[in-house]
Amino acid sequence: MPVTVVCLKEAAAGERRVAITPETAKKLAALGAQVRVARDAGAQAGFPDAAYDGAAGADAEAALAEADLLLCVQSPDAATLSKLKPGAVVVGMLAAHAPGDREAALKARHATAFAMEKLPRTTRAQAMDVLSSQAGMAGYKAVLLGAQLAPRFFPMLSTAAGTIRPSKVLIVGAGVAGLQAIATARRLGAQVEGFDVRPETREQIESLGGKFLDLGVSAAGSGGYARELSAEERALQQQRLADHLKTIDVVVCTAAVPGRAAPKIITAAMVAGMKPGSVVVDLAAETGGNCELTTPGENVQHGGVTVAGPLNLASSGAVHASEMYARNLLNFVSLFVKDGAIALDWNDELIEKSCWVRAEAAATA
Repeated sequence: MPVTVVCLKEAAAGERRVAITPETAKKLAALGAQVRVARDAGAQAGFPDAAYDGAAGADAEAALAEADLLLCVQSPDAATLSKLKPGAVVVGMLAAHAPGDREAALKARHATAFAMEKLPRTTRAQAMDVLSSQAGMAGYKAVLLGAQLAPRFFPMLSTAAGTIRPSKVLIVGAGVAGLQAIATARRLGAQVEGFDVRPETREQIESLGGKFLDLGVSAAGSGGYARELSAEERALQQQRLADHLKTIDVVVCTAAVPGRAAPKIITAAMVAGMKPGSVVVDLAAETGGNCELTTPGENVQHGGVTVAGPLNLASSGAVHASEMYARNLLNFVSLFVKDGAIALDWNDELIEKSCWVRAEAAATA
């Protein structure tokens, strides 16, 4: 019997993405898999059951019981995982660091689980990098949210009533989300600056038309990561950043570390010093926020400054976010789904390092 690949409708609140699109369903079938997509799983991402050419519309519980391979966006809860077919494989953004009894539920079913956030960030893994693909959508949407909340135009305009100066936008963090945010703000016509504690990001920021904000403190470390600042360096950085924020109209914060709380970069005192009508969009709200005043899931006012803490922004662009995510998963499972069967090669770095839970049967193979 060919391997059965299943996708359920996402259960997390506000989650609109889907792990299998009509495009990837066909490509999974070409690998020899039997694809079963639960009823309405792709509806909120713009993919009705009819678009799957007969692969969609399955009863969720029946499909789950038959799943050799379960693909998901966010991790199902422990109760759902406890209904897995024994020996199944689960692939998705499983939040392996989060507390709970999901790991126990997986082990009880002798399942193997791959958490895509653990995937090594190597050249070979780029086509499977869900963090990058979803961060790109989140960075794009964060700037649009900032533009919506700001009581001003982004571009410079010459009108009969006079010239409107362009908004000044600061992007904090120059990872994938930050670089997408810089590019998007530039497309909207704003004056854009990018700030990152890693000086090597200057070239990337400037290549997108942004200006690198140099606060005179370098945190260059090894392996492309920043080193921890000394107390004196951090104090100097914060003072210079506070002074600069007084001139900024919109700040988009994107600094995050997978599996850890987001670093606090913008203090309450910095927000208090910003102009009334300014906006802070904190993309790191899900892990505590880069701003001390961020309330996850809410837009709050502090002295005339709006601090937005959006959650799961990538899901708000569900069509393209799903298309990218589903292709990422397809590329990953293509490593071990061959000729209609699952064959896990534990000597493959991408498989070994992205594994969260490894079934005992697989461990002895």
